[in-house]
Amino acid sequence: MEVRGLVKTFGPTRALDGVDLTVRPGTVLGVLGPNGAGKTTLVRILSTLIRPDSGTARVAGYDVVREPRRLRRVIGLTGQYASVDEKLSGFENLYMIGRLLDLSRKDARARAGEMLERFSLTEAARRPAAQYSGGMRRRLDLAASMIGHPAVLYLDEPTTGLDPRTRNEVWQEVRRMVTDGATVLLTTQYMEEAEQLADELTVVDRGRVIAEGRVAELKAKVGGRTLVVRPADPVVLPAMRDAVADAGLDGIAEALTVPAEGTLHVPIVSDEQLTAVVALLGARGFALAGVDTRLPSLDEVFLAVTGQRPAEVAGGADEKEAAA
Repeated sequence: MEVRGLVKTFGPTRALDGVDLTVRPGTVLGVLGPNGAGKTTLVRILSTLIRPDSGTARVAGYDVVREPRRLRRVIGLTGQYASVDEKLSGFENLYMIGRLLDLSRKDARARAGEMLERFSLTEAARRPAAQYSGGMRRRLDLAASMIGHPAVLYLDEPTTGLDPRTRNEVWQEVRRMVTDGATVLLTTQYMEEAEQLADELTVVDRGRVIAEGRVAELKAKVGGRTLVVRPADPVVLPAMRDAVADAGLDGIAEALTVPAEGTLHVPIVSDEQLTAVVALLGARGFALAGVDTRLPSLDEVFLAVTGQRPAEVAGGADEKEAAA
């Protein structure tokens, strides 16, 4: 997937403002951003549902503007809301999609049965989709997007509203498709989902890409690590914290005790600081049961690059994107 200079406006609103991104074959690109950032508009353009005002995009070798019919045959899409025919049964929904994708009757039946089993819908296969719960409809919609073995799959906040067990099933199926060679563009508000699935991340805000890279790279860009020290006896945590504070080590920020973990957290920015803290605690006679370092969480990365916490932006596309 190659996107260059993509622009899309809706009246006075510039939903996309020169977006560039590249997705390597057989990988998952996670797209993060606050509501109104342009994520859904990007997905709608790349899936040929709307046309960009300017810029270029090629997916699976096809130009999204000049070759939409060819492209539609090799992509799958799961939008933010389940779109299934409620009058048809679960099996009939999947069989219909298979036939529309030119699968033979035999292959369409077999593929529908396979996907119903993968998403734990076999028992409800002959019931009308109107009788499905919200989570079941979501799983059916995901199954429909995958039934044609798409080369490229767009997942626009695919697990919103799903219970943890079903979410794990979706994650497992996405991993299976990527192993088989599919390429996935995933928009999500769940930081855990991004870390679980994405090979690389792109953060968008106000229609522009503001950060990109692997999860570890983005965490490193935020700056700093946390040295996590676990004493043999948690009772000494306050004394350890005071020892670090009183030592006045160069560049060491305030240490914090985490009684629930039985650990001391010391913000550091270099290996030299790590060595100095461990040496200090050893010299003061503290027995250590473990030492580790942690990069900032993906939540902290999101906050740092967008200025908003994930909890403040959950809930899908904004009204402008929805209206598009």
